Amino acid sequence: MTCIQEYPMPDPGAGPYGITTGPDGALWFTLVHAGQIGRMVPGEEPTTYQLDPAGQPTIITTGPDGALWFTESRAHHIGRITTDGMITRFPVPSREGGPYGIAAGPDGALWFTLMNADRIGRITPGGESTEFPLPVTGAYPSAITAGTDGGMWFTMNQANAIGRVDMDGTITTFPLPTEAAAPVGITTGPDGAVWFVEIAAGQIGRITPDGTITEFPLPDRAARPHAITSDGDGRLWFTEWAGNRVGSITTDGIIDVYDLPTPRSEPHGITLGPDGALWAALEIGALARIAIPGR
Repeated sequence: MTCIQEYPMPDPGAGPYGITTGPDGALWFTLVHAGQIGRMVPGEEPTTYQLDPAGQPTIITTGPDGALWFTESRAHHIGRITTDGMITRFPVPSREGGPYGIAAGPDGALWFTLMNADRIGRITPGGESTEFPLPVTGAYPSAITAGTDGGMWFTMNQANAIGRVDMDGTITTFPLPTEAAAPVGITTGPDGAVWFVEIAAGQIGRITPDGTITEFPLPDRAARPHAITSDGDGRLWFTEWAGNRVGSITTDGIIDVYDLPTPRSEPHGITLGPDGALWAALEIGALARIAIPGR
């Protein structure tokens, strides 16, 4: 049986959004409405670090340098925070670029998406940025992940496609079979493929390194899946923003879904926590812990 517990934030209006596990054994998360970064060791009280109050921090990830890196989509910065709370912020080259997704690449740099600029960015741990234009306009590139093939894979929300960028900046795009699917979250799966969610189609997608795409419809096609992550044990877990659920999918497409305790909690980011459970960020003002059956 899956057990879900919620842990409210001190400020319920702060808006937990992106979440990841840091190298220090703590959960790190963005507070999108408060312009803050949060840190919480499971079982302890959270700590917050103030950024630009209107900067809208979104996605957060561990960098190759042992710090946490995050995007500020309204302040148009890439941020870095050490595990002891020291913050550095770097403006993106594209003015009003709207950085959103960010992930560490195999080249020792961070790669990020620029929603408003139709570009993929790369930033070194020292703060030097490069940008690569997409071959289409109005694509709204969103989440990004490192693939098993040496490239970075990303969703193109409004172009209805998955993109791949080589370390030299060469970009390839793969149209989705379902029209207007609007992909958002993306992650590398345990099977060597890349998995993503289609927020407008209510489906989970899988793309192999050669570009073969498979789609798996959710039981509730109106659930609006948002983020996806691997649990390290052969399954992918995702959030359903409109369905108020979290779900899991096996690599052969078997789906289970679980209701969250609080109605309309708006689940966004999800990650495997330092305690072996899944943790989801609920925009209503809490983190949810999902105990995995069998662990």
